[in-house]
Amino acid sequence: MHQYITITGARENNLKEVDLRIPKDRLTVFTGVSGSGKSSVVFDTIAVESQRQLNETFTWFVRNRLPKYERPHADAIEELSPAIVVDQRPIGGHSRSTVGTMTDIYSVMRVLFSRHGTPSAGAASAYSFNDPSGMCPQCHGLGRTVRPDYDRILDPAKSLADGAVLFPPFAAGTWQGQTYTNTPDLDTHKPVGRFSAAERRFLMRGARDSGKVNVDNTGGARDIDYEGLADRFERLYLNRDLSTLAQKTHDLVQRFLVEGRCDGCDGARLNAAALATRIDGRNIADCSRMEVTDLIGALERIDDPVAGPIAAAAVAALERIEAIGLGYLSLGRETSTLSGGEGQRLKTVRHLGSSLTGMTYIFDEPSVGLHPRDVGRLNDLLLRLRDKGNTVLVVEHDPDVIAVADHVVDMGPAAGTGGGLVVFEGTPDELRRADTLTGRHLRRSTGVKESPREAVGGRWVKGADLHNLKDVSVRVPTGVLTAVTGVAGSGKSTLVSRAFVAEHPDAVVVDQSGIGISGRSTPATYLGIMDSLRKLFARETGEEAGLFSFNSRGACESCEGRGVIHSDLAFMDPVTTTCEACEGRRFKEEVLRLTVDGSSIADVLGMTAERALDFLAAVDDTAVRRRLRALRDVGLTYLTLGQPLSTLSGGERQRIKLATQLHRTGTTYVLDEPTTGLHMADVDGLLALLDRLVDAGNTVIVVEHNLEVVKHADWVIDLGPDGGKHGGRVVFEGTPGQLVDAEGSFTATHLRRGLGLDPLHTA
Repeated sequence: MHQYITITGARENNLKEVDLRIPKDRLTVFTGVSGSGKSSVVFDTIAVESQRQLNETFTWFVRNRLPKYERPHADAIEELSPAIVVDQRPIGGHSRSTVGTMTDIYSVMRVLFSRHGTPSAGAASAYSFNDPSGMCPQCHGLGRTVRPDYDRILDPAKSLADGAVLFPPFAAGTWQGQTYTNTPDLDTHKPVGRFSAAERRFLMRGARDSGKVNVDNTGGARDIDYEGLADRFERLYLNRDLSTLAQKTHDLVQRFLVEGRCDGCDGARLNAAALATRIDGRNIADCSRMEVTDLIGALERIDDPVAGPIAAAAVAALERIEAIGLGYLSLGRETSTLSGGEGQRLKTVRHLGSSLTGMTYIFDEPSVGLHPRDVGRLNDLLLRLRDKGNTVLVVEHDPDVIAVADHVVDMGPAAGTGGGLVVFEGTPDELRRADTLTGRHLRRSTGVKESPREAVGGRWVKGADLHNLKDVSVRVPTGVLTAVTGVAGSGKSTLVSRAFVAEHPDAVVVDQSGIGISGRSTPATYLGIMDSLRKLFARETGEEAGLFSFNSRGACESCEGRGVIHSDLAFMDPVTTTCEACEGRRFKEEVLRLTVDGSSIADVLGMTAERALDFLAAVDDTAVRRRLRALRDVGLTYLTLGQPLSTLSGGERQRIKLATQLHRTGTTYVLDEPTTGLHMADVDGLLALLDRLVDAGNTVIVVEHNLEVVKHADWVIDLGPDGGKHGGRVVFEGTPGQLVDAEGSFTATHLRRGLGLDPLHTA
């Protein structure tokens, strides 16, 4: 008999007294349109309460050092087990964080080299680029160095007096620049490019007997010691943490820096002693550069009685990475360069080797970034976690993931205030027969576009060889919708987001990076219409514009413009309550009394985009109306202008980011997986939006795995045939109809399967 996680009266965000029984030790998929309440159930209710109750088992001393979770709004949540959340947030990490360090496989490799490598450099720490005993002394374990680009800082055709120093803080006329224009030891009217070696050396580094230089600043004229231009630049901007500089100064300095491979270690990060140690002719840096698949083969050949078990442990962990379709990665790959999908799968790998059972694993759209070929591998991973005796909860839109579920919960019926209800519970087969939005889309069958648009021109990428691209030259048609496809690691994003954008920098890029969110950011502030609203109210009421900002003078003094009051009760759980003074409206009472056409500024922020368009119809501000229409175009008319962005789902955030870029025409748009977080019904809306962009004279390029987008495209560029070193080539160019008959393409194989055709006759 199954046990159940039981939820009674859940009211988080838009949930409407939701009652739910979720079978334990089973794989349950939550689906529904973006903003329907899936994440509110799974993450904001189940995950938060599980983690909150787990924290309660610790002493007060320990709990005070753990993250604090507020009790979810629900009458009861019962039969919970400890939850492990694997979300989509990028791993990030600094430049010292790699695939090897994140998965702890590099630690195993360090032990292997310390025990089995010859000549030995010492203990395992001697092979760590994050330890002083192992790191390269020149780059401190980073593998690269940052140095000033003096070709940018100095103009050789000009003299010092005429402005040869191009770095603004040291330019002629500034007090620091006077060091070089006033020095008596150089001919300041001679072009810098004609300086002798000795003169150049003095300019950059000075000399022991450098004299004084007279400079004039706000304190009056005075004599100061001469400091070489290079010495001064390095002292002020290199030999310190650049993150402590003001953002404007930081950005300025970055323009005059160049990053290159470290000459001391040739990018290997380690010192000479560590790099001298070899196993079968390879040092540990060589192993870190190898693709996971190749490294497995190299380690399997180690049969030494001492080293064999260590190598076997590394192989077992590497095989788990290969099993989820990431065999093209290397241990040396920096985690900051991983996509959201790659990062999420790597986080999952860490749990596959665990012997814990009875856990609840919670996944946020694990199919993001996966080609249809790789979704089957993901499903195997989810089922393996379930079969070990765990409960697996997945928020997902992919039909192939829904199909392997034991139980499905469909939320809806719509988004925002129109959602928050459970509209279906049952098996995947029952969902396909159900009269819900998800059920209807699962039953639907669409074909490829029969009449693709004709291109009006083309934009070339020639000889691209970044990462795994193999001298790729490809023509991207203009005036049409182009889908760039291929398995994970085939080179899609490198070709489009790096090579294409580098050759065509005028392209508008909408990537997967998160939008800046806080409790104070709203659609009105993010879209840039809040300033216009403040000016409108100031003009109509005769007050100052600052009075109509909840971040400034107009803020309610009790809650400081937040609308809620967060109470940190020390050792107790935090509590959030609606501000009684302003009733959650964020503004002072005197501000709320000021109205335009009967509505206060809080009333306008409480309007949906659709209502706000009607309210502002008579306002002579085309920019505001255009941005509000953009919200409507991306299907977010139900959002209120003042809703905190922190309450939006991943799909809603993706679309609001797209809305900020929709005002241009005659432009090339580059969209990196725009269907991320979108339900099948939302994908239809996205395709309609992309059609409008193209019909308005734009060129749209999408990097995408979703087969509905591929079917709808006018042109397809497929990369492959596989990932990593086995990819990086264009295997197909043509229309979706031509792709159906293509050989040697995994995309073509799965497209045929999606169309109900025989997928097996391809190479």
